[in-house]
Amino acid sequence: MSIYSASTTAPVNIATLKYWGKRDKVLNLPTNSSISVTLSQEDLRTLTTATTSPDFAKDQLWLNGKEESLASERTQHCLQDLRQLRRELEEKDSSLPTFSQWKLHIASENNFPTAAGLASSAAGFAALIKAIAKLYELPQSESELSKIARKGSGSACRSLFGGYVAWEMGKLEDGSDSKAVEIGSLNHWPEMKAAILVVSADKKDTPSTSGMQLTVKTSDLFQERINNVVPKRFEQMKKSILEKDFPTFAELTMKDSNSFHATCLDSYPPIFYLNDTSKKVIKLCHAINEFYNETVVAYTFDAGPNAVLYYLEQSEDKLFAFLYHLFQNVSGWESKFTKEQLSQFNAKFDEIKDDVSFYLDSELHQGVTRVILTRVGPGPQDTDLSLIDSATGLPSN
Repeated sequence: MSIYSASTTAPVNIATLKYWGKRDKVLNLPTNSSISVTLSQEDLRTLTTATTSPDFAKDQLWLNGKEESLASERTQHCLQDLRQLRRELEEKDSSLPTFSQWKLHIASENNFPTAAGLASSAAGFAALIKAIAKLYELPQSESELSKIARKGSGSACRSLFGGYVAWEMGKLEDGSDSKAVEIGSLNHWPEMKAAILVVSADKKDTPSTSGMQLTVKTSDLFQERINNVVPKRFEQMKKSILEKDFPTFAELTMKDSNSFHATCLDSYPPIFYLNDTSKKVIKLCHAINEFYNETVVAYTFDAGPNAVLYYLEQSEDKLFAFLYHLFQNVSGWESKFTKEQLSQFNAKFDEIKDDVSFYLDSELHQGVTRVILTRVGPGPQDTDLSLIDSATGLPSN
């Protein structure tokens, strides 16, 4: 059996200026532009292997070892676009194998919970697009490929880049100007780190797609958000990233998270993505910033209860004096710190505890299942790892 193979990893991105609402459901065209930070693939990534062979009978996909359907309209649009780009290459060069006519076997795995509000679809579709583009030897730029990834999952277009990324909503009806672009590379502002408090690894009650549709249809606040709030905030946030202005970046990030969840609450019937633990974390972040009289942490919540806390490396001791004190019984710390380093966070808290005037909920950790400590990271990476057996065309394990 003649099998051609390519593998790629792709990152999770967490929006600091949220995408919520579509003006075209088929093309996944958003009602507003958005901005995100790409996170390190050491901690959150999708690995995808794409293979093709004239002997494959049908397109097949395996996700985390389990066969999944490729029949969804979104996935089919992506495959059609990629095959068309390959077909154009084959028409120009008759010596190329006719990959565009062959079936695909694709295997993908995440190193984090799927569909738990951790942007798994973004990493998943970005890895799918990049792996097939690599297999097909497509010359298109990341921004061009991001238009295809967007059709699979809107936020996936941003996972085609590392660092700090904007998804420009565009204005054209065909979506040809709705694409992701890099604001700043990983190396532009490498000090950015993130602590993710995994509040629930369960699937969401209201999937993002149906949630968006309900908000667009029923929320009065939503029009104010897309027409006035986000366009202004988009320019302000880009500027804060370019100038590495964390206090402004943090304030805009927290306000936008609140604004997004306000439109969800303003939907009818209301959509609740935050739970009691999420709300307590929000209060905690404001209390920490007030305690130090400076902005050391910014929270943001996607369509789920998990808290993503952005902070700069130089503020880690200040932030973790509180976070480790409250969440030291939750797993995840030991992956990044030695016991000695962790004890220093406790020592730091002991230094300041007499000055702490706000309530610290000693049971808050019970609502958190895991801490993921990560930082800003690069875009998709080529890899020699393969999830598909080169002899059989089936998953290796």
